[in-house]
Amino acid sequence: MLMSNTSRAAKLRFLPNGFRVLSPGDHVLCAVSGEAIPLDDLKYWSAERQEAYASAELATQALRS
Repeated sequence: MLMSNTSRAAKLRFLPNGFRVLSPGDHVLCAVSGEAIPLDDLKYWSAERQEAYASAELATQALRS
C-alpha cells in the first residue's frame, strides 16, 4: 500500500545548493512566519541555520537578526 505524504511536514537537511529529504512529507514550515511551504515551491533557506523561508523578504529578515 502506498502511503501519502499529504499534510505532513518533511524533515530536510539544507545544503548550500539544495536539500536532502531526511523524512518524507509535502511541506516544511517557514522559520519566520510559520507558513507551510510546499516542497515544490521551496526556494529560500539557510544551510548555516538549517531554516526554510517562504519568501526572499522573510529570508532577509531572518538573516538580519
